[in-house]
Amino acid sequence: MRETSAMAEAVVLRRERARRARLLWRRLTKDRLSLAAGGAIVAIMLAALAAPWLAPYDPDATSASDALQRVSLRHWMGTDVYGRDLLSRVIHAARVDLLVALTATAVALTWGAFLGAVAGYRGGWMDQLVMRLVDTIMAFPAFILTMGITATLGNSTLNVVVAIAITHVPIYARLLRGEMLKAREMEYAEAARTVGNRPARIVFFHLLPNCVPPLIVQATLAMGFAILTVAALSFIGLGIQPPQSEWGYMTAEGAGYIVSGEWWLFLFPGVAIMVTVLAFNLIGDALRDVLDPRMRGVR
Repeated sequence: MRETSAMAEAVVLRRERARRARLLWRRLTKDRLSLAAGGAIVAIMLAALAAPWLAPYDPDATSASDALQRVSLRHWMGTDVYGRDLLSRVIHAARVDLLVALTATAVALTWGAFLGAVAGYRGGWMDQLVMRLVDTIMAFPAFILTMGITATLGNSTLNVVVAIAITHVPIYARLLRGEMLKAREMEYAEAARTVGNRPARIVFFHLLPNCVPPLIVQATLAMGFAILTVAALSFIGLGIQPPQSEWGYMTAEGAGYIVSGEWWLFLFPGVAIMVTVLAFNLIGDALRDVLDPRMRGVR
């Protein structure tokens, strides 16, 4: 009887996931703002992937005669103080910023989900150990901690990824722990234990798939924060270093020329950051509206 009830509950859960997927698609296609945000993300990712073929010039090619050229048909976004084409550098910088943000988010999601799942399911001393570790990390302001890690380890691309991932792990750990505490009391979890499944199989094959929706929403929103963090670190000299093109570093380079009238040096990298972060935030809000039952009917 219990196994039959668990099977029926599993069928209901599958139907609910399919219904949410259809609802998400309708939401994204009906809401012009969400549709535009999704289109912007796809366009930025495609531009980043096709950067070697899409960029009109070599992003690192300098030319003293072309230094500080204004926006023109030859240089659509102008040139910088070294004569490098700004459009080419913005396109190539998208590869760096998106790769760092995506990698850091994936690493943080993986470790945070693992720690949260173990803590939520096992409870006891394991839960206390994981949560105290999470509390220790969260006791530091996230950006200050990221600065400290990169300053200590060195400001290479790998270290920037590690620093951002460490500060984001507690978010996913806390979120999944709360979801796991609810999921482990469900009938299908009890049925899985009754038939003799090992704890690891119960957690990762039965419970974790039903806790994924909140993680997807958080990961989408975290992409925007990760891009902002990369740009901020590079702006203050602790992030991606030249000769790599990076939006934050390009913004820092252009900040000193605003007063003298070279506005394009600061504007276009800043707009790239703003559009990308805004697009991820809008998609995250749309996903939350669909996947969070408490948000249904609000809009």
